Amino acid sequence: MQRNKNILTVILTILYVFSSCTGPAEQTVPTDLPYLVVLGITQDGGYPQTACDKECCKKAWLKPELRRMVVSLGIVDPATGSKWLIEATPDIKEQINRLKFISGSATSAVTGIFLTHAHIGHYTGLMQFGHEAIGAAEMPVYAMPRMNEFLSTNGPWDQLVRYQNIRLLELADNEPVTLVPGLTVTPFLVPHRDEYSETVGFRITGPTKSVIFMPDINKWDIWDEDINEIIRNNDFLFIDGSFYKNGEIDGRDMSAFPHPFIEESMIRFGSLPAGEKQKIFFIHLNHTNPAIHDSYASEEIEKAGFRVASQFQVVPL
Repeated sequence: MQRNKNILTVILTILYVFSSCTGPAEQTVPTDLPYLVVLGITQDGGYPQTACDKECCKKAWLKPELRRMVVSLGIVDPATGSKWLIEATPDIKEQINRLKFISGSATSAVTGIFLTHAHIGHYTGLMQFGHEAIGAAEMPVYAMPRMNEFLSTNGPWDQLVRYQNIRLLELADNEPVTLVPGLTVTPFLVPHRDEYSETVGFRITGPTKSVIFMPDINKWDIWDEDINEIIRNNDFLFIDGSFYKNGEIDGRDMSAFPHPFIEESMIRFGSLPAGEKQKIFFIHLNHTNPAIHDSYASEEIEKAGFRVASQFQVVPL
């Protein structure tokens, strides 16, 4: 009976995951090693974006299967059944539910949450852990010092701390956090618009693979790290692809926008060997970005040797 129940769970999981907004169909969920799940690929406002009546969003309003959630990753350790989120997005309800089904877990509970910075798409999902919703008990939330201070001293987030719905755990630059033996998450500072907090990327390291998650960063030349070396030393990179090119937002000169355009990144990484280019996935796509709704743009990216992140794709660690 238990075996039949497990088989049914697997079948339902496959149907649930691939019924909408799937990643590459050839990918499978590992049963032994930790793995990462891409739970969302868009910029903070999601796709379609609120009140957007332009061509870029029209199809997605009419066809729910075209919609995409705000950028987030899930980390799963099958051996312990533990699950972690990177980012607490406005879509966190759906993302937690999807992570449950993808992992085959009996519970929606997550073990902890890691935050990159204090922009609305990356932390506001924490509201779901308050007494008005989940009413969580000391959910571990990992964040940098300024991010911790922001959450502790500004409402309504400080109420989550006072009511002990969340428990803030302080991160430090380039100091790894061990989730389970052989699985770590390491923050590293990146330059971005730091009005309320620092901004970090994360290096997720498992038994066999390492993944870089860097959804927000200013232009590559501003960073004092060698991005090419980071590419060489890791297996997969999910990097800021917010905008495809200057001019995609009507009537605005975007040259000073604090993001590297996909076109700029493809030029910068154009001389890399094919194997290095294949490591790079563009993520955090704005609703105006043609890579999210125009197959031609995605084809151009793939033709250049790079890839666009897919919602619900799975990466073994």
